[in-house]
Amino acid sequence: MSPRRSYDQYCSAARALDAVGDRWTLLIVRELLAGPRRYTDLHADLPGVSTDVLASRLKDMERDGLTTRRRMPPPGAVYVYELTGRGRELLPVLQALGEWGAPLLAQRRPTDAVRAHWFALPLLRSLEGLGEGTVQVQLDEGEFHVRLGAQDGPVYGEGPAPEEPDARLSLDTEACTALGRGDLTLRDAAEAGRVTITGESQLAKALRES
Repeated sequence: MSPRRSYDQYCSAARALDAVGDRWTLLIVRELLAGPRRYTDLHADLPGVSTDVLASRLKDMERDGLTTRRRMPPPGAVYVYELTGRGRELLPVLQALGEWGAPLLAQRRPTDAVRAHWFALPLLRSLEGLGEGTVQVQLDEGEFHVRLGAQDGPVYGEGPAPEEPDARLSLDTEACTALGRGDLTLRDAAEAGRVTITGESQLAKALRES
């Protein structure tokens, strides 16, 4: 394995970029915040990355203590990658980057790929402080779920939640982007008919009142 490139600066920002500043690294973290993922799943949800670069980044991340690799028990018996506690600490970093970059999403380019779960982290940030529980989200592009107040384990996931969610949101992509930017509240979106909130839990009630 080749030695890691370094800025060789005694600065915390430079040292952080030594570890996560390479192209694709933070996007791999974004995917792994959904929980353990197989290499093939990561490659499918990182359109544009080559197999060689993905393999190299995963090795670097494991060496730097951001990820681990383990073999799933039978009948799966496949290797999966998952974040360490140190890797999970990058969640607020990604959310801050997403907040900073949100104005750049004003117009979707014809070449832009999109996955429904890419909207999970901005939405999760916008719902912080409203309670704890699982929120199922339906977009035009597909479904994902977010886990509010999660202290460990995945903070979001692709597709339907494995358990009955505490609340369900149905909205269009534009409204979801506006919520993530903070340009729209759930209450205003609901009153305008841009989002439907269902559920009888305390969390669902808090979402309707937010």
